[in-house]
Amino acid sequence: MRKRLIHYPLLLLLSGVVAHPLSAQVVPPQKILPDTTHKFENPNAVAASSKKPWYAGKLVKATIVPAVLIGYGAYTFNGGGFYTNQQANRDIHRVFPTFRTRADDLLIFAPYLELGAVLFSGVESRNDRLNIGLVVLKSELIMLSTTYAVKFLSRETRPDGSDNLSFPSGHTAQAFLAASIVHTEFRDKSQWYGVGAYTLATSVAALRMINSKHWQSDVVAGAGFGILSAHLGYLTHRNRWGRKLTLVGLNVAPAYFGGGTPGLTVSWHPTH
Repeated sequence: MRKRLIHYPLLLLLSGVVAHPLSAQVVPPQKILPDTTHKFENPNAVAASSKKPWYAGKLVKATIVPAVLIGYGAYTFNGGGFYTNQQANRDIHRVFPTFRTRADDLLIFAPYLELGAVLFSGVESRNDRLNIGLVVLKSELIMLSTTYAVKFLSRETRPDGSDNLSFPSGHTAQAFLAASIVHTEFRDKSQWYGVGAYTLATSVAALRMINSKHWQSDVVAGAGFGILSAHLGYLTHRNRWGRKLTLVGLNVAPAYFGGGTPGLTVSWHPTH
C-alpha cells in the first residue's frame, strides 16, 4: 500500500510538469482587423496618373504648327530668308505672267460651305450646331483682331503697290481658319473632309500671290494666324450652351394655403 501512495503523487507531479509546458505553447489565433484608415482614398485601386510635362499640354500642341508658319513668315518678311519674297514672286510670275482672277475673294468662305453641306448631309460633327457657331464667332474675332493689328504694325507694301497692309494675308487667314474648323469637327469621321478644306485654303493662298496681292511671307503667316485662331477658339470654349435642361430632385406634394385652399408645392434643382 505504501508503494501506491508514493507512486500516485509522483505520477501526478510528472503529468503536471509535462502538461503545463505543452499547454503554454499553444497560442489561440488572434483576429486581424482590416486597415480602414485609407479606405476611401482609392476605392477602385486605380493607379495615380503622373502629371504631364508642359510640352505635352493642349496649348503647346495647338500652337506648334501655327508657330512654325508664323515664324517662317516673320523670317522671310521684308526680303529676308534663304528664299526671299522677291525670288518667290519672280518665279510665280514666270509661270503665271498674265493670269488674274477674283476667285480668291470667293474661295475664302468655301470651307464654310463644305462645313454646312456635310452637316446637312447628316454626318455627325464633334459639336452641335449651336456650339460650332459660337466657336466660329470666337475664332473669327481672334483672327480679325490679330491679323489687322499686325497689318497696321508691320506696314508692308503689297507686291502691286496698292497699299501698306500686306503682312499677313487676311484672305489666307480666313480660309485656313475655316478649314481648321472643318478638320476639327469631322476628323473622327474621315480625314478627307479636312483634306478638302485645306486644299481650298491653299488655293486661296496661291491665288493671292498669283494676283500680286501678297508675298510668300504674307500667306504663310496668314495660314498660321488662321489655324491658331481656330485652335484658340476651341481651347477657350467649354460647351456650356445648347445643353438640355434637366430637373434633379423633382418633388411634388399637396399643400393647403390660406383659407384652406388646396394646391401643390413643386421643388426641384435645375442642372445642365
